[in-house]
Amino acid sequence: MRAALIALAAIAVVALIAVGLHQASSEDGAPAARPTAQPSRAAALERLAGSPPALAALHAQADELLPGGLPALTARLRSVTGHPAVVNVWASWCGPCIQEAPVLQEVSLDRGREVAFIGVDLKDSRSGAQGFLRRFPSSYPSYEDPDGKIFNHLRLAGAPATIFFDAAGEQQYIHQGPYLTAADLRSDIARYAVGKAGA
Repeated sequence: MRAALIALAAIAVVALIAVGLHQASSEDGAPAARPTAQPSRAAALERLAGSPPALAALHAQADELLPGGLPALTARLRSVTGHPAVVNVWASWCGPCIQEAPVLQEVSLDRGREVAFIGVDLKDSRSGAQGFLRRFPSSYPSYEDPDGKIFNHLRLAGAPATIFFDAAGEQQYIHQGPYLTAADLRSDIARYAVGKAGA
């Protein structure tokens, strides 16, 4: 009898693990975002050609990991005043960030001529972050946040997180968790960064 109970308990544990893995791969029953083929850097820059100078400066630093932490990020946000901004906090060790990365790249290429996109690499190793960016290239740079000062300043609850600023540089909204569809990210950019007039 005891052996039978142990066997039943083992089967229950395996079933729970299987259900958990299935749920982790989907949200509300929808398939999780999967990495898609990314455009080459040259093709990405071609799509962003003609951007205003402050945004073109971001594109020129695509995939770069920049030092300076919170002061550097704050200065960069000031430099793009006049344009809505989207700041995405990510890390190579963050599973949901991997799901979200292709969505960020797609939307940043679509909206990068009018919206500033900036990354923040949270508590990461440089080699891990560089590997992530080789796998998921971005059309904008990321500021390193090795000690979490940017993360704490923004009062975030976890990664990934996306922070929206309007064209006046005022923070409007924080989205905690990954964007798994481009439509959801575009909707929040229109609502919180660009505003209804620019949607």
